[in-house]
Amino acid sequence: MKHALLAVLLALSACASAGDPQPLPGSLTYGGKVLRSPYGPGTVVKNTFLGDFGYRVFETYVVQPDGTLKLTSQNTGPDFLWQ
Repeated sequence: MKHALLAVLLALSACASAGDPQPLPGSLTYGGKVLRSPYGPGTVVKNTFLGDFGYRVFETYVVQPDGTLKLTSQNTGPDFLWQ
């Protein structure tokens, strides 16, 4: 029982320290692409695409002062809910 509790705590701590979201295939900045936005700094840009296993991926970017996009959040959900 002690080992199971330790494993759960380690798994939860790994989730909490995940850091910044990473671009996935289909993301606007995937593969090191540097996209420039015509919008002003601080503008929020949203992107949605179909990811692995039929999940819909919702991303939020913020336009940086140099015009590039920074991925700030990434969520997934079943695609059938969004049709």
